[in-house]
Amino acid sequence: MSVDYIVASLPALQFDAPAPIAWEAFAEKCGGDDEVAKLVSDKGWDDIETQLRNAMAEARGGAKYVRPAEGCSLYWKNRVTACFQEKDVAARQKQLDKVWWDAAEELVPPASPLGPGALAAYAVRLKIALRRSAISKEKGNAAFDTLTSKTKVEF
Repeated sequence: MSVDYIVASLPALQFDAPAPIAWEAFAEKCGGDDEVAKLVSDKGWDDIETQLRNAMAEARGGAKYVRPAEGCSLYWKNRVTACFQEKDVAARQKQLDKVWWDAAEELVPPASPLGPGALAAYAVRLKIALRRSAISKEKGNAAFDTLTSKTKVEF
């Protein structure tokens, strides 16, 4: 099956909306997890991801932990630094996820909006959407209650 057809047949993704497709179904359409990982890596995500991780390390004060990466990271560094101005951890993480979401667009060449780059960007964005779909206040409170239940002392 052609990549153009696969990309065109996938449901639309929106930031901070529930993921419309399970990872397993997506990977099956693409030929498996290994094929998806190879496609994402081949399209240059590794360098973009390294730039983002470097920017996060610098924003946290760990400039000595940066790794070499191809490309200009100044734009991403400024976006990540702006995210770290947010004091609310949940809001900061949402902003960081949006930066990563936007960075995935760099994988899509303008001349080939339905090609392999678009499929790689979809994979990155689907991972973000799936992770964000798993976040809820109820799940967080349940996890907190589980962790602290053993520390409660009854008098």
